[in-house]
Amino acid sequence: MMAIALARQIEDGETYIIGTGLPLIGGALAKNTHAPNAHLVFETGIIEGSPLEVPTSVSDLRLNHHASVLWANYRYFGFQALSARYGYINAGFLGGAQIDPYGNLNSTSIGDYYHPETRFSGSGGANGISTYCDTVIVMKHEKRRFVDQVDYVTSPGWVDGPDGRKRLGLIPDKGPRAVITEYGVMRFGEDKRMYLAEYFPGISIDTIVENTGFAMDTSKAVQSKEPEGEILEILATKVDPMHIMT
Repeated sequence: MMAIALARQIEDGETYIIGTGLPLIGGALAKNTHAPNAHLVFETGIIEGSPLEVPTSVSDLRLNHHASVLWANYRYFGFQALSARYGYINAGFLGGAQIDPYGNLNSTSIGDYYHPETRFSGSGGANGISTYCDTVIVMKHEKRRFVDQVDYVTSPGWVDGPDGRKRLGLIPDKGPRAVITEYGVMRFGEDKRMYLAEYFPGISIDTIVENTGFAMDTSKAVQSKEPEGEILEILATKVDPMHIMT
């Protein structure tokens, strides 16, 4: 359901920055179904790769298959900034260790920055994506991850509300669109605060509330549309036949 929800965020003919893990599955599924002309960009500088099987990361050379461009990494960052400025990139896919109600992400450290309980790998290209592009966030849904305030802002979301990004000099109308977890899909309202938009079949709203560390509006929630058999067939036999990710 997560892979299918990710694929549903991708529109035909649009350009997306795709990350490691489930976004690779979602991107491949979209390309094999409703969005064959979507352009997938990877932060290692590979553009429009069409791997024959699921890569293990954005550095996996299998992504080179049928790629239109193999850029040096610094050229990718320039393309990202310029394209986002003129609206060429529709969205980027991100993840993190913590997220708050406004979609700010932490992938740097837990606890005090100088004496952390846990140190992670850091931003990589995530801050650049969240600075210049709309984002779709992929998270594991746990109370320790969905927190009222992240310990460190690696990738800014809507900061603290409608004017948060503008106040910090960020592109004001770029920010998180959706958060996709194993329970459902969260979106952001006019107040830029996260709300529950969809819950997956077999998941109760109570379960989502119990695993969220802040108050979240659930009044608009509807059950996600179940996938058609054809979609599941494509996912299982063409996109990820070795079940690397699914």
